[in-house]
Amino acid sequence: MKGPLRLAGAVVLASVTWSARASMPIVSAQPSDAVPQFVVDTTWPKPLPNKWAVGPVSGISADARDHIWIIHRGDTVKQAGGVPAPPVIEFDAEGNVVQTWGGPGAGYDWPQQVHGITVDDANGRVWITGNGEKDTHILAFTREGKFLRQIGRAGTSGGSNDTTSVARATQVRVDTGAREIFVSDGEQNQNHRVIVFDSETGAYKRHWGAYGGKPDDAAAAAPVVPGGPPSKQFGSAVHCLRVDRDGLLYVCDRSNSRFQIFRKDGTFLREVFVANEPPTGGTVYDLEFSPDQRFIYVADGANQKVWILNREQMRVAGSFGGRGTGAGQFATSLHDLTVDSKGNIYTGEAAAGGRVQKFNRR
Repeated sequence: MKGPLRLAGAVVLASVTWSARASMPIVSAQPSDAVPQFVVDTTWPKPLPNKWAVGPVSGISADARDHIWIIHRGDTVKQAGGVPAPPVIEFDAEGNVVQTWGGPGAGYDWPQQVHGITVDDANGRVWITGNGEKDTHILAFTREGKFLRQIGRAGTSGGSNDTTSVARATQVRVDTGAREIFVSDGEQNQNHRVIVFDSETGAYKRHWGAYGGKPDDAAAAAPVVPGGPPSKQFGSAVHCLRVDRDGLLYVCDRSNSRFQIFRKDGTFLREVFVANEPPTGGTVYDLEFSPDQRFIYVADGANQKVWILNREQMRVAGSFGGRGTGAGQFATSLHDLTVDSKGNIYTGEAAAGGRVQKFNRR
């Protein structure tokens, strides 16, 4: 597709590839009264205590109590002369700070630059990833911040087919029944894959690249030809993953403006391109499902908006947001999002003046 195609007044924003070669356009075809509507909640969160400020919000997660957890980078706050909040903040449903923790400690390597946070309610764990140059590991803590486990060694990575370490991993998702964690690995042209570990021992289980194939770091570095076939490798930012109610794994290939869907064993099923004309840096930063899983919400950090896709048909049904610094807008990097049990959406911005916002579902 060489440019946005206008069809009956709608812009074609995404396409679905049902196999590696066959594709079809997607247009907005959802009745407006059936599409979720959102309004920004300017009262959430409440002001932080201790004159704290938040830096770039690189990760966000909702737990079973509808508490919202964020992880942020406080260095920019300190550089601006402010007082950074601790890296991990737990908010209650009303937006009050419940607890904070995080940072270097005994027995583990705190990330050089934090990235993702995932709350594992079933096991009472919080998983943290980093995307700094030496962040080739994953950390697990209790909800209260007590260190539990480190997978991989800091500063050691053998590329996309290394079975012991990651490289600038972005997110973790937990399969409690199978005792496995799935990791989107990595960012900034280091690794280009999904890797799976035993959640209890940290032992390697399996990994795969785009289309379920073997990842090839050299091939992934090759530039994608505009208008040419999709890359056979994940790009420079394997940026998120989610598991739907059917047990399928959705993987964000940010730099290629798409997400791919797999079975948990790595079998490729389909891919979806989102607003892939013309932004640089890619569009699919994060995604999440509505509580009934009828819809997929895609955080587009290039166009600074959230796309609403019908999950069954993979049709663009709506969007909200837009570039700006006002309430309900996104400044320079809509980076991550999560959804609570009521269907409200929470977003994190990884710009220098980080921000988390709540959008109430009407």
